[in-house]
Amino acid sequence: MPAPVAQPPSVSEESSVIDMSKMNAGQRAALELAEAAREAHDQGSFVADMFMGRWSPQKICPLTGGDPAEEGRAETFLARLGDFLRTQVDPDLIDRTGEIPPAVLGGLAELGAYGIKIPREYGGLGLSQTTYCRACTLIGSHCGSLFAHLSVHQSVGVPQPLMLFGTEEQKRAFLPRVARGEISAFALTEKAVGSDPARMTTRAEPTAEGEHFLINGEKLWCSNGTRAGLLIVACKTPAKKVGGRAREQITTFIVEAQAAGVDVMHRCQFMGLRALYNGVIRFTNVKVPRGNILGGEGRGLKVALTTLNSGRLSIPAASLGATKRALGIAREWSAERVQWGAPIGEHAAIAEKIRRIAANAFAMEAIIAVTSRAVDRDKRADIRLEAAMCKMWGTEKAWAAIDDLMQIRGGRGYETVTSLKARGEKPYPVERMMRDNRVSLIFEGSSEILRLFIMREALDPHLKIAGVALNTERSRKERVKSALHAAAFYAWWYPRQWLPFGVRAPAKMRPELARHFTHSARLSRRMARTLFHQMVKFGPKLEKQQVLLARIADIGADIFAVTASCVQAQRLIDGGQAADLICRVVNDVAAQAWARVETNFRGIGSNTDAAGYTFAQEVLHGEHRWLERGIV
Repeated sequence: MPAPVAQPPSVSEESSVIDMSKMNAGQRAALELAEAAREAHDQGSFVADMFMGRWSPQKICPLTGGDPAEEGRAETFLARLGDFLRTQVDPDLIDRTGEIPPAVLGGLAELGAYGIKIPREYGGLGLSQTTYCRACTLIGSHCGSLFAHLSVHQSVGVPQPLMLFGTEEQKRAFLPRVARGEISAFALTEKAVGSDPARMTTRAEPTAEGEHFLINGEKLWCSNGTRAGLLIVACKTPAKKVGGRAREQITTFIVEAQAAGVDVMHRCQFMGLRALYNGVIRFTNVKVPRGNILGGEGRGLKVALTTLNSGRLSIPAASLGATKRALGIAREWSAERVQWGAPIGEHAAIAEKIRRIAANAFAMEAIIAVTSRAVDRDKRADIRLEAAMCKMWGTEKAWAAIDDLMQIRGGRGYETVTSLKARGEKPYPVERMMRDNRVSLIFEGSSEILRLFIMREALDPHLKIAGVALNTERSRKERVKSALHAAAFYAWWYPRQWLPFGVRAPAKMRPELARHFTHSARLSRRMARTLFHQMVKFGPKLEKQQVLLARIADIGADIFAVTASCVQAQRLIDGGQAADLICRVVNDVAAQAWARVETNFRGIGSNTDAAGYTFAQEVLHGEHRWLERGIV
């Protein structure tokens, strides 16, 4: 993964619907830059429709299988990969030494694991997003460091952005190299730049003849950067006038890591992922041909954010692997460990944890499967919201699963593998799993940023309808016209959010699943009108209500998780799996999700957000430093 780089809350395709009159120069620049990178899609995704109270199940079901022509190759590759991981990869050795052995790197290259999605014509395996996610699940269940290495290379390193934005000449020049195992990385984050790319300081200036650029600057937390042969580097390039005003430009370049002026200044060390080849990279007058611009001059942020959409799926896929591993360990230990005359799994407190892990594992797999299939159907599919939810919901549920597992294992969970082995106990790697997986809630968009992103995307249709009316920078005539248009739209739209029509499940869905599916539809309309109510209540100030918006994002994620679970369950049943067993799992997924949803709906209407924010600011400004007394 590249550093904790987040996809920033973006602005509307039409910047003029956003009132920037009260923003300072830095805020305005950040919004304008994000706006220029924002993707436009004619057709909203399933989740985008859901936030508008439109129920469009045809966009996610039935969940069909993959390309039959790929199936045999995919299964063969996954079987070989699994066997390689079991017999050739010692994750505890990698964790202790902080290095991935050369034999492992060579073996992965021989398997084709560095080019899973790269088309065969460029030397890759040419497999689907679904197969890639299944591979990430396998690797994530075994070794976090190895997953990070391969995921960074393929999800955000050279392969993914090059396949999406590269010219044919660029693809033929670079894809065969990375498919064979030449390591790649993405250099985006800087010391002052996390989720705010407007503050980027690395610059690329054209040379006098205009055929090259000189890159100068320093990048932080560049995963794979200390071992990479090729880098994608995001830089500021000379501003261009847009609408009569200069607008900052960000451009991405393909850079040879061995080029003069590229220096690894420091290899970073972390709590987990001990073999993460992550470092600080300095660029000093690095000469790069104009032909190495990826995606076009000034389109670098679009390259980065679009790459993150499908690339972001690899992290929850690995988190799914960790969750399944946690479930297996919890099941085994809870059955064999006896306390107070019974296996601990029979005690309600432990059974509750096992229940959570199991249900969430199923739902995680479902949302990843649904979203991956969307990518397989259309490489440029609009999965912004689905991918963000997979990352946010999946990584948080995985962390909860590992935390529950730690509690189930007790002191043995906190003990290292080496120590457990030394005294003859089965070395379940719970301590390592916890260290390795915590960062998943941060990498490629923290949970907090993703919630803001989800809600910014959810609000976008409303901004396009009514934004101009609220924009004090627009003329009175434009604002009145917009207000009349918005009034006509909402007079039709709002009553529909109260009606029970159009929420039926697919005809062939089992009744038990259909019940949860239709309840999801009704809740989506309740969510849509609730969001509208908050817009009316807070107006332009709604963007400041981040805790409230986070509750709505969580409601949406839970609705998506249950809906995807129903779709996935029907597919499994159609494939011959036991319907009763599958439906019992979905029943529990829904029971847990609906409890959270109701809590969040109540929290929107009744909360202590304002008082809590005031208290936090008092702490921030030192008014409660007395609370810190009594420490060293």
